[in-house]
Amino acid sequence: MKTEFEYMNNISEVLEKAYEVNKENIKAIAEKFAECIMKDNLIHIFGTGHSSLLSTEMYSRAGGLANINPILDPNAMMEFGGERSCMMERTSGISDVLYELYGIKKEDIVVVISNSGRNAMPIEMAMRAKKEGNFVVVLTSYEISKKAESRHSSGKKLYEFADIVLDNCAEYGDACMNIDGIVTGAVSTMTGTFILHTIETEATKIMVNKGFRPYVFQSQNIATYDNTKIGELYKNRIRHLY
Repeated sequence: MKTEFEYMNNISEVLEKAYEVNKENIKAIAEKFAECIMKDNLIHIFGTGHSSLLSTEMYSRAGGLANINPILDPNAMMEFGGERSCMMERTSGISDVLYELYGIKKEDIVVVISNSGRNAMPIEMAMRAKKEGNFVVVLTSYEISKKAESRHSSGKKLYEFADIVLDNCAEYGDACMNIDGIVTGAVSTMTGTFILHTIETEATKIMVNKGFRPYVFQSQNIATYDNTKIGELYKNRIRHLY
């Protein structure tokens, strides 16, 4: 689709690339999600800075799987201060605390999101999850991560601790436009959302085809739907549900 808007055209091209680059891993992760849900386990999603937006996007929303448990900590979120979030995501030791607080079990899946993959909090969340035996999915930009220097004491990047890596296909600078030297047009939030919702919906198709109907949130603004049953089932397992 071509439009009069450069950003729409450019982001459409990146989304097509993200499909081509990730389609086999999307299929594999969708199978893992389906298996996890059918066994009544949880999928924990963690990101810092703007990557935390994807954690929020994936839970307690219309069309969203009920067993998504976002790890939403003030230390990692932009809402409590952009510069504060930047400083805290570079700080070692926090992710071990969060892992404990969120009651992650080894049968659960842990998804860690970081565009650069260079900072301590996401790296250490993936490290801890691997140590505990979780299946670890990493969503990152290979291009950005491989160009960036690690800020972690191990010298490693986030993708090095993944069972499967998803590439958001963001180029260095996380933008897809250059207007007279001004780099703009965000990429990672768009492609990350696109990839994660694709996995979510593919997992749902897999489960239904196997005769299993997962709990999925419906819009609270449609009179015929009521998510009360889901709330009752998951209120003691999904930390931020109420």
